[in-house]
Amino acid sequence: MFARLKSLFNVDLGSLLGPKRQLLGLDIGSSGIKLVQIKEAKGTYVLQKFGIKPLEPEVIVDGTVMDEARVVAAIKELLQDANVKLKKVAISISGHSVIVKKISLPPMPDDELEGQVKLAAEQYIPFDINEVNIDFHILNPMEQSEDGQPQMSVLLVAAKKDKINELTELVKGAGLEPIVMDVDAFAVENMYGVNYAVNPEDTAALVNIGASVMNVNVVKGGTSVFTRDIPIGGNRYTEAVQREMGMSHDEAEAAKKGERGGAVDGETIKNVIEGVNAEVASEIARTIDYFKTTTTEGTIDKILLCGGCALVTGLLQQLRVRMGVEVELADPFSQIDTSMSDVDPGALSDLAPMAAVGVGLALRTIGDR
Repeated sequence: MFARLKSLFNVDLGSLLGPKRQLLGLDIGSSGIKLVQIKEAKGTYVLQKFGIKPLEPEVIVDGTVMDEARVVAAIKELLQDANVKLKKVAISISGHSVIVKKISLPPMPDDELEGQVKLAAEQYIPFDINEVNIDFHILNPMEQSEDGQPQMSVLLVAAKKDKINELTELVKGAGLEPIVMDVDAFAVENMYGVNYAVNPEDTAALVNIGASVMNVNVVKGGTSVFTRDIPIGGNRYTEAVQREMGMSHDEAEAAKKGERGGAVDGETIKNVIEGVNAEVASEIARTIDYFKTTTTEGTIDKILLCGGCALVTGLLQQLRVRMGVEVELADPFSQIDTSMSDVDPGALSDLAPMAAVGVGLALRTIGDR
């Protein structure tokens, strides 16, 4: 099964175990908040709630919350609009405040592992070890090093406490109880594991393009083998259109989505979008090239795009040409029964790529590992 961190919170999950283990997935991004509620019944996943609440561009800037009150108000409005009663939530983190690293350790008993991971973490984390929360997941309990010695492959994750506290307070301010703190890239991986048939020999790049950060998670079979967060996203398109066309932010957002007024030069807009597409595609290509040079996992078989910017005109096609592999839009609801939700099927289909992180979070349960 795909890697699931218990939580980057210091929470006693044992006291929370019980028959009701369901969590609400809450994806708090720079451009908006996405809410997903999913119920598992007899091996089938059923969508119960889904909603999106856009945020003004000055509320969260490059992942930093500038106006806590407006974010809390937006969460409350979203909960009310979707008529959500569930209080326990899973949220996630990405960007420069989180470090994900694959490390190797000598084989050891479970009761010694946590202490050794923390000791090893100090050489990999560019923050004061006292300023972060650490979690880990064993990828392979027994593999061989280059010199033939046995070793454990461990996925190390460290997140800055101040960022975790910031998100925690937002959620608490909206009357919710944060239980699981995940990582965006792993939430997308969780979504992928439920919705797609995974060949153990295939390697896929899961690319989540948000407003300010792009997450790349390379997954071989059921295991994450490489992750990277890149500080580029949908805001780059909006800023480029604003700069080239002399538009306001709202006008540039509309133009980026193809909602152009009669006075807008469509050809110029198209050229600007294609220019940023080339920049985004180059970052993805460089990241995958770096992955290939640092691992022995082989080539990438396909790329799965999600996030709001996965829908930008021309990006999919440009990536296909640039990478020479299968590139497709993610469908987070491919294997999830959506017939019980009150969301319009057409709207759900249009918004689906934006729901990837939220779906991955909503698939988490209290106390899972």
